[in-house]
Amino acid sequence: MICLLPSRGLLPGTQLCSVPRQRLHKLASLQNVRMLRPKKVQSLLYPFSQMEPYLDRSVDRAQFQLFHPSVEDMGKAESLFLSSPSHKIHYRISAERLDHVPVLKPPEVCFIGRSNVGKSSLIRALFSLTPEVEVRVSKTPGHTKKMNFFQVGRAFTIVDMPGYGHRSPEDFVDMVEPYLFTRENLVRTFLLVDGSVGLQPPDLIAMEMCEEIRRPYVMVLTKIDKPGNGTLLRNLMSLQDTVRRNTTSCFPQPLLISSLNFCGIYLLRCFIAHVTGSISLTDTSLS
Repeated sequence: MICLLPSRGLLPGTQLCSVPRQRLHKLASLQNVRMLRPKKVQSLLYPFSQMEPYLDRSVDRAQFQLFHPSVEDMGKAESLFLSSPSHKIHYRISAERLDHVPVLKPPEVCFIGRSNVGKSSLIRALFSLTPEVEVRVSKTPGHTKKMNFFQVGRAFTIVDMPGYGHRSPEDFVDMVEPYLFTRENLVRTFLLVDGSVGLQPPDLIAMEMCEEIRRPYVMVLTKIDKPGNGTLLRNLMSLQDTVRRNTTSCFPQPLLISSLNFCGIYLLRCFIAHVTGSISLTDTSLS
């Protein structure tokens, strides 16, 4: 474990851990994943397949498989998360206010969610093929106090937003809302919900904010490795029902993620590459 000094909008005295210069995780790349048993490959690439056997026959499966790219398309997306001299992936800047952020031309996607929902861990998993990119994760929730920008070559920028709820910045709304409302190159917001506990009141408020902004966003269910199948299925169906009944700007399909075992990371990489216009997919749905 490598401990780093606090910076980038984190409270003084906070001990942080990151994974620079370590060996790649064995599941970081599709090449290694495809060597596993077919059933395991299916569950890692298409996490909904784990839940499907437990669904009642009356439930429409199509709503959970609207974005279902091929493995080849996931491979094209993965190449964007590999740094090279002509395609540098790096931390760009941190900011407390939108006017502190330079105008960046590439399209942006941002991640928001409750403190301790696993935002930074998810972004670290996305960048696992480029471990020199330091995505810092605190053991104590609520210590990310700024917007952190990570640039992926000329393709797109990923923004890690401060968490809301427990120990969130006092000026969270003043920091986040102007970005979400006015950032012209923001193409998608990912709203993260803890899959082990499901939607919480602060998450519903965040969804209302995203609906008010009227810009496209996606729900992401994190930590799906923690709960049992029954709990996860209940939380997924509750989330899906809320999206169906109460939203107009939300993508109908929640994405399922485990940053611990990389389940869904490959699909999320592909979704980001797709919505930023970085790759052209041969097909985006299961038909």
